[in-house]
Amino acid sequence: MKRSGGKKVLLACTVALAAAVVGFMSPLVRKAAAEETKYPTRDDVDYVYIQEPKTDSENGIITEDEWAEYFPEIVESYRANADNSFTIDYLKEDTYLSNIYEGYGFAIDYESARGHEYCLEDVQSVARPHPLSNCLTCKSADFTAMVMMMGEDAYSLDFEETASKLVTNVGCFNCHGNAAGNGGQLMLTHDYQIENLWDLTDEIPAATLACGQCHIEYYFKPENKATNSPYSSIEGMSPDAILAYYDEMGFADWTQESTGAALLKAQHPEFETFMGEGSNHALLGLTCADCHMATETADDGTVYISHTLVSPLTSDSILQKCATCHGDTDMADKVHTLQAAVTARETEVGTALSDFKDQLAEAVASGDYTEEELDEIRYVYRAAQWYFDFDYVENSEGAHNSTLANYCLDKAEELIAEGVGMFQ
Repeated sequence: MKRSGGKKVLLACTVALAAAVVGFMSPLVRKAAAEETKYPTRDDVDYVYIQEPKTDSENGIITEDEWAEYFPEIVESYRANADNSFTIDYLKEDTYLSNIYEGYGFAIDYESARGHEYCLEDVQSVARPHPLSNCLTCKSADFTAMVMMMGEDAYSLDFEETASKLVTNVGCFNCHGNAAGNGGQLMLTHDYQIENLWDLTDEIPAATLACGQCHIEYYFKPENKATNSPYSSIEGMSPDAILAYYDEMGFADWTQESTGAALLKAQHPEFETFMGEGSNHALLGLTCADCHMATETADDGTVYISHTLVSPLTSDSILQKCATCHGDTDMADKVHTLQAAVTARETEVGTALSDFKDQLAEAVASGDYTEEELDEIRYVYRAAQWYFDFDYVENSEGAHNSTLANYCLDKAEELIAEGVGMFQ
């Protein structure tokens, strides 16, 4: 595991693997006299310095209840993520998806995610099959600690047996470890990102890297089913580079029965999209936290970073920051217009991809093509599906990086046309 001087922090708990400190984000300030500002900024945030509390938890993780004594506003705001309980059934909304995902779990059940407070509940209730515990990777702080103690063997444990032992959802530990958060300290706690991105901790802001432990494209290693990310550089995060990575290792998430195509299922590449070419916000040095975690003032004058994760369009505090560059632009109108255009293209390209899939299935069934001819078409379908999916499953609908969203849809469209043209 890669290390460099001064960045190793031993967790004050029973886990065996130390998490890596990746930087700072202001969490909380108590001021004797806060400035008269309607919407405080991060410049108004100082720090509370404490010694991390002792914990009674069996695995050594300091719980939210134990942190609440010292960071009450932050813990309360994090628990407010339970208000995010709305879901969208994508299979009903975009009916072509069931055909594209034929033979894979997402053709059975595919809904939008709820708030972090529902992670464990939702992963256990989803209808998609999940035999191994690797599906718990970003669902519980307890599981993160389990991987630290057991190493990659934890990923291949039985799902049901492992899930029954977990208590916490994603929480304080996933982003802060067991450190007290002094100075807004953040940590890498997920082994695959420590291994793959350690050399990038000086290039990627900590408040983006922490979110990028879970809001990523990932795969399960064929040899032991351990969770892994398919890159170790910013350049390697592009959909082109990731497809090349999977092609080189001969990886596929599933082989579709009707087409015989070895297909990839993109996950939720918000990290890769935000950091990707065309992302103006990343170029400006903004982070995930800047746009999704507002600066708030408590009744007693405490200025703190809210841990309620929101759309920037719903927060006056965050919109104030947007105005720094966008002036008096109606941001809601601007973003919704952009998203509507991307969504319309997704429907168009997704429908065309579904039709291409049907043509390929018919060609396979016809017996009129050699396996060599079919394999050429199958690869074009694989690539087209990958580019479409990379855009579709990225949850911002183009808001994070409309340039990359449209690039992916352009590539999918071009490949679909190429593939259809290969039929006799």
